[in-house]
Amino acid sequence: MLVFSVETSCDETSVCIMKDDKTILSHIVHSQEIHKKYGGVVPELASRAHLEILQNITKKALKDSGIRIGEINLFSATCGPGLIGGLLIGSTFTKSLAIGNNKPFIPINHLEAHVLSSFYSNEIKFPHLCLLITGGHTQIYFLENTNNIMLIGETIDDAVGEAFDKVAKILGLPYPGGHEIEKKALEGNENSFELPLPLIKENNLNFSFSGLKTSVNLIAKKNHLNDKFIRDISASFQKCVGNILISKLDRAVNKFCKNKNLSISVVGGVANNNYLKKCFQNFEFKKNIKFIYPPRYMMNDNAAMIAWATIIKHSNNHNLNFKPDPRLTIQLSNF
Repeated sequence: MLVFSVETSCDETSVCIMKDDKTILSHIVHSQEIHKKYGGVVPELASRAHLEILQNITKKALKDSGIRIGEINLFSATCGPGLIGGLLIGSTFTKSLAIGNNKPFIPINHLEAHVLSSFYSNEIKFPHLCLLITGGHTQIYFLENTNNIMLIGETIDDAVGEAFDKVAKILGLPYPGGHEIEKKALEGNENSFELPLPLIKENNLNFSFSGLKTSVNLIAKKNHLNDKFIRDISASFQKCVGNILISKLDRAVNKFCKNKNLSISVVGGVANNNYLKKCFQNFEFKKNIKFIYPPRYMMNDNAAMIAWATIIKHSNNHNLNFKPDPRLTIQLSNF
C-alpha cells in the first residue's frame, strides 16, 4: 500500500510518499522564509506560499520516488488544527488527487499525528504519556492505546514554542526564535535572573507561559540589550521553561502512572531543544522512566508523520467530506 500525504497547517509545506511497511520513498519539507522579516507567521502569506509550492513539490516527490500518481492507494492531508487558509489549500489539493484517481481520502488530525510520531521508530508500551511541545501547542496526553488518547493538561495561554519566539523578538533575535534562544543560552548564566514559574504550585497539569514572557519583557526594558544580558536572560528563561515542563510531567506520572512501567514520549518541534533534552534525561535518571522521541525529521511539522498516522488510522477513517477545522481536537474513545 502506498500513501501520499500533505501537511500545510502552518508555515511548512510538506509532502510524503510512504509504504505501509514504513519505507519513505520521498519526503519534502519546504520552510517558508518570507515570515522571518515579520517576526512571526503571517497567515495570508503562508496560504499563498502553500498554493505556490505544493504542486511543485508534489511533482518532485513523484519523480524522486519513481511512483506514478495512479499507483497511490490512499491520499491524506492535515485537516486541523492550524491556520484555516493552509488547511483548506492542503486538504482541497489532496482531495482533488483522491477524486481524480478514484481513491480514498483520509483526514488527519495534526496533533494526533504528532502524538503517534514516536511510534514510528519506537516500541511503545502502555500506559504511556506524551508531552507535545510545539509553536502552537503545549499538551500532555495519557494513552491507553493508539485509539484511547486523553488530553490531561495543556497551556491556558501561550504555547512553549510561541513563548520562545516572543522572547526572542523582545531580545531582538531573528525568527524563528527557539534555536536563537538556545544558542545564546549556551554562553549565559542560567541563574542570573529569577523568573516566575506560572501554575507550578497548582494541583493540575496545565501550563502558562504568557506571564513568563511578560516578566522577560519587563526585565529587558530595565537593561541594555547587550550580548551578556541576552545570553544570561536566554539561559534563565530556558532554565525556567525546563523546570515548568519537568514539574508538570512529575505530577502527571504520580497521578496517572505511579508504580507502572512507564515511558514518556516528547514530540513536536520544541523537542529538538538540547537543553530541554538534558532536563528530561535528568528526570529519566531520577524516576527510572524511559524518554523516547520520534525521528528528528518528524519533530517539526512534516508530512511523514501525517503519512504514518494515515497508515495507523486508515481502516476506519475515510471521509472525503470532512471539513478542515482550525480548532480540531483529538477525539477520544472509551473515556
